[in-house]
Amino acid sequence: MPKTYNALYLSLRQKLREAGIEAFSLEARLLVACAARRSPEKLLQDLQLYASDEIEARVTALGARRLAGEPVAYITERWSFYGLELKVTPDVLIPRSDTEVLAEQAISLLRGRTEAARVLDLCTGSGCVGCAIAHALPQSRVVLLDHSLAALAVAAENVETLGLSGRVQCIQADVTQPPPPMLGSFDLIVANPPYIRSAEIETLDVSVRDYEPRAALDGGADGLDFYRAILRGYLALLRRPGQLALEVGEDQAGDVSLLLRRAGLLGVGSAQDTAGYARVVFGKLS
Repeated sequence: MPKTYNALYLSLRQKLREAGIEAFSLEARLLVACAARRSPEKLLQDLQLYASDEIEARVTALGARRLAGEPVAYITERWSFYGLELKVTPDVLIPRSDTEVLAEQAISLLRGRTEAARVLDLCTGSGCVGCAIAHALPQSRVVLLDHSLAALAVAAENVETLGLSGRVQCIQADVTQPPPPMLGSFDLIVANPPYIRSAEIETLDVSVRDYEPRAALDGGADGLDFYRAILRGYLALLRRPGQLALEVGEDQAGDVSLLLRRAGLLGVGSAQDTAGYARVVFGKLS
């Protein structure tokens, strides 16, 4: 007998709850909406309608993937970041609320400028931070840089979907190597680089360890390899006065702040996430 969308939602919601998934209500709604090829908002309007057998089968299949540990963002290939709807795939990290602190700090550093700012987003992944900056500051010009061509393809799609193609470009480069020639100079450089210590990768939650790209997680033995590389290779691209803002692990703000001071940055400070951890470290060249 056909089931309503509401029945499918409640059934999946219960399964996710029993599996210990914290956001079971939200994830059940997202998965049913994805299976029904509806927006979550449209699904809420249609809860009392009957779903086809095909849609019920898709709900079952998507739910099984989530129960096996696959993150809901990779299943639906959509995720919200700083008010923007982004495409995500297993080629990029899933944007998190911690990284919204980086976007907010970057926007705050540039807000109030009378002239257009040029911004470089290193290790861009999905392009979430650079796109958020470009969207919030219509005068800005942003370069998204990543070593992974697959990640850049996702970022480029997000740029186009968000209508930012005229102001945001994607460039392939490895931040551990010297910057590409003719990259130019920037008023602000931001980065959410890999910062997990290599030995800690295997201790991560299965949804991260087994599904998210390891190259975007592994920051070397002490988790600081990419910060050193950015300061070594990309600090020279900052205009004077220029700003640098970096996302850090919850116990890394002190170490990264010291690296910034040793590199000659002034006004080094930090911004906290909702849990009270110093999540972004920033400084300036004057």
